[in-house]
Amino acid sequence: MRLRLSSFLFAALALLATLPAQAEWTAVARLQHRGALVSALAVDLDSGRVIQQLDPDRRLTPASLTKLATAAAALQEWPPNEQFQTRLLSVQPVRGGVLRGELVLAGAGDPSLDDRALWELAAEARGAGLREVTGALVVDPLPFGTIACGNQDRCAALLRSDNAYNAPLSAIGVDFGTWCVRIVPTTPWANARVGGCGVTHLPIAVTGHIRTVRRGARQTFWVERRTVNGEDTLAVGGDVPVGDGQRVYRAMSDPARGAGLLLKEALREIGVRVDGPVVVHFAPLPANANMLARVDGLMVREQLWRMLQYSNNYIADVLTLDMGALTQSHETLASASQLLADFVARTEVGDPPALGPPPLFSGSGLTTGNRLSANDLVRLLMHQYHDTRRFPAFYAGLVAPHDAPFLFLRQGDAAWLDRVALKTGTLNEPRSVCGIAGYLRKRDGGWIAFAAIVNGGPRWRHVPLYQAIGAERSDIEALARRY
Repeated sequence: MRLRLSSFLFAALALLATLPAQAEWTAVARLQHRGALVSALAVDLDSGRVIQQLDPDRRLTPASLTKLATAAAALQEWPPNEQFQTRLLSVQPVRGGVLRGELVLAGAGDPSLDDRALWELAAEARGAGLREVTGALVVDPLPFGTIACGNQDRCAALLRSDNAYNAPLSAIGVDFGTWCVRIVPTTPWANARVGGCGVTHLPIAVTGHIRTVRRGARQTFWVERRTVNGEDTLAVGGDVPVGDGQRVYRAMSDPARGAGLLLKEALREIGVRVDGPVVVHFAPLPANANMLARVDGLMVREQLWRMLQYSNNYIADVLTLDMGALTQSHETLASASQLLADFVARTEVGDPPALGPPPLFSGSGLTTGNRLSANDLVRLLMHQYHDTRRFPAFYAGLVAPHDAPFLFLRQGDAAWLDRVALKTGTLNEPRSVCGIAGYLRKRDGGWIAFAAIVNGGPRWRHVPLYQAIGAERSDIEALARRY
């Protein structure tokens, strides 16, 4: 990845480093006085003038603000309309509807692969005449395989999970590396049906029962994925009221194998029998391998929109590993993330010298060792703003508070709700994090780039979210009144 900074941007960034602030971040400064750790900066993008700053070079835990670096780096690596292609291949030809050998599911590192894509592959193979596979279904997790868990949440998910966010990372992972489970109420006091979302029957065992209760009764059902000797099972229990079916997602222990099991079930349900087991390994295929089916993932611009709008950790970290695979820096998520750190560092210009690459160990920010300053983030936002070819796709992923999926953002005055586009980053452990970064549209049509990060500190370990976001919003609203 190479950055070509315009001469205007170079001058603007030099001004950023040398000009004094015109005002403080008043509300955020009050949190700092009480013991929070703070880094904040706002810069006029037309002149490069620093409007206000507060410890702008202090690198703090950014949480999901890291995804801004991931999005910017991804747009340097791929055009916005790039798509990742997942294929079904065979070495042996299909004769009389029978493939005597292995069927290979070859990945491409597509974070958007879902159960509908598996059905497209199955239907296309069936339409091409495939009726039976005598060998195994081999899952080839190109381009980087399955990655070591790397952090506490994902490592814990190797044995059990009752949520979706901590799915282990793999180049092939359906529905962001999760089992999609559909719970369908029946009649009061009878067992609800527990099945798959994209397949009728889940290809893993389900233990326990969820009881249907009367409409309006309290919902208490639970679903936990457990893994013993490499085999995923679902444990379920509790009550579900009469009504529409519900979907829940639970992290797989091995997304590549889970994708293979779901594809095998989809093939069975569409009329293609696979006699062998599902196995996962790199299986280099000859150039003349037969392509039986293929499916294109979402365009990169759509992947980034989902990643930023919904703070999707799986998309962020898989895209980071995809970028690492292009340069053979993908042994771990941390090694691939060095590309993001280098990207941020290359936007640093001016005097005094740059601080160097920030510590980044994931593209999602789920890794608590990540560190970014407000200065790092604002420089990144400035670079994207002046990159006219990529800015539309980058900006489209940010959210206006008026349309935010999270209630804590949908509060504030008209300027905050409609003239701001931003990304947030929040964490609760081991200490609180609440950060915002994005753009404020001035009344005259110009732009301001801003970033504010509030971390819990030694004297105030957990700053309540409502206080941190309230202070950040108050300072941006004050900025909007001035401009």
